[in-house]
Amino acid sequence: MVRRWLAFRPALLAGANWRERVIAAVGALIGIAATSLIGGWLDASAHIGVLLVASMGASAVLVFVVPSSPLAQPWPVAGGHLVSALTGVAVTRLLGTGPLAAGTAVAAAILAMSLLRCLHPPGGGTALLPLVGGPAVAAQGFGFAFLPVEFNALVLLAVGFVFHRFSGHSYPHRALPLPDHPRLAPQDIDAALAETGETFDISHEDLEALLERAERHARARRVRR
Repeated sequence: MVRRWLAFRPALLAGANWRERVIAAVGALIGIAATSLIGGWLDASAHIGVLLVASMGASAVLVFVVPSSPLAQPWPVAGGHLVSALTGVAVTRLLGTGPLAAGTAVAAAILAMSLLRCLHPPGGGTALLPLVGGPAVAAQGFGFAFLPVEFNALVLLAVGFVFHRFSGHSYPHRALPLPDHPRLAPQDIDAALAETGETFDISHEDLEALLERAERHARARRVRR
């Protein structure tokens, strides 16, 4: 019954299948384990507090499950966590650790990441860490953004670089080249995106290539009929 239920459940993401999910799970296992292990090698007497940042778990989902996502690329991962951590520390010093500070930290992190073109959803969690991390995190000040936050992000990225050389995915992601004579113009896609008023987790180049290939398959299907 469970197998039947799983078989008829629609995939949350286009192109998702169990083989890819198992590969992603193995990558996340290696990535988080390596981040934790390397962090554990640091001298405990340095009093750096949290060695493994919890929001790296969310980053692992993006890096290993959807490595083609614009939100999972190296700059969003590294820059997003760093900017968010710095923002969280700054807000904590200005507003303390109350509800207003929590909301302000996440909102400011979103704006800062957007401005610097490094939007990374787990950064919202990273922005909250200085508020909820207690005295160990507070004692580090802005240094917390570099160690352990940015250190964790760089280790996770390094594992992602190596792992995806064997997983069959390109990382950092590069869109497949378009056919020589695409029928869809970029301005057509821009107009369609503007009409929906939605933000999709796919780059413009990937979307253009996907639509062109779908159109080519549709033409071939019509010819076969």
